[in-house]
Amino acid sequence: MSAGPARAGAIRFRSLTLGYDRHPAVHHLDGTIAAGDLLAVVGPNGAGKSTLLKGIVGEIRPLDGAVEAETRPGAIAYLPQAAEIDRSFPLSVLDLVAMGLWRPLGAWRSLTRQRPHLIDALAAVGLTGFEDRPIGTLSGGQFQRALFARLILQDARIILLDEPFTGIDERTTADLLALIRGWHREGRTVVAALHDLSQVRAHFPSTLVIARRPIAWGSTHEVLTPPVLARALRLSEAWDEAAAICRHEAPPPTDGSPAAETHDHGHGHAHHGHDHGHAPHDHHDHHHAHTHHRAVS
Repeated sequence: MSAGPARAGAIRFRSLTLGYDRHPAVHHLDGTIAAGDLLAVVGPNGAGKSTLLKGIVGEIRPLDGAVEAETRPGAIAYLPQAAEIDRSFPLSVLDLVAMGLWRPLGAWRSLTRQRPHLIDALAAVGLTGFEDRPIGTLSGGQFQRALFARLILQDARIILLDEPFTGIDERTTADLLALIRGWHREGRTVVAALHDLSQVRAHFPSTLVIARRPIAWGSTHEVLTPPVLARALRLSEAWDEAAAICRHEAPPPTDGSPAAETHDHGHGHAHHGHDHGHAPHDHHDHHHAHTHHRAVS
């Protein structure tokens, strides 16, 4: 199933399984990221964080289930990991940032009238005077600032960030976190895959912990606990890369009771009952992971 409509700014997962060559990288994800949420996605290396963001933006089609988000062009802005971006292409900083205007203006419209907006975006990320610099001459932090300026111009209601602070200095990180908090205050939905748990605890009110499947989803101070993180690491280390997808047959319980399901992933092991939270759940919206992985909230 492909992405479908959702309430403006919201992202809904319905038994979502994402993967490559029919092997799941993220599976059995249910729940809703509410419009205006500031959500961190955390988990061990290889847990499926980047895959999930690519599934939301539509770069990867679901193997099973669905992800529903706004389909309006320009509704979602996505910043991949820095390692996936080619910095050798001969672009100036201004040209790079101007790519954020491609959808509203089209490929052949003049940017002359938009130059003040481009300059303002560069000023907002601390790059005044960098307009004509080749992007290949920028430091890691400067390049990330330029990419955030491009996000500003995209003016999207949903912003996806994949490890946005990896390899950059503390000052740049602080400045970009301030921008993210500003987007949150404006009511935008921001989802960031992160590995620095101290950043998550300090700046992100909601967290989804995944290890190829959802482990816990809810309030950050209740979700980021040693038992949850240890479980995520254990499950990630036990993952079989050759596992086949499994279909979700039983509907999730709606009375808050623990579920004890068994799913055979084609690797000789079955997955049984999981950790469950102890507080009431919102069964009509978000902050829960279905059946297997009731949120710690």
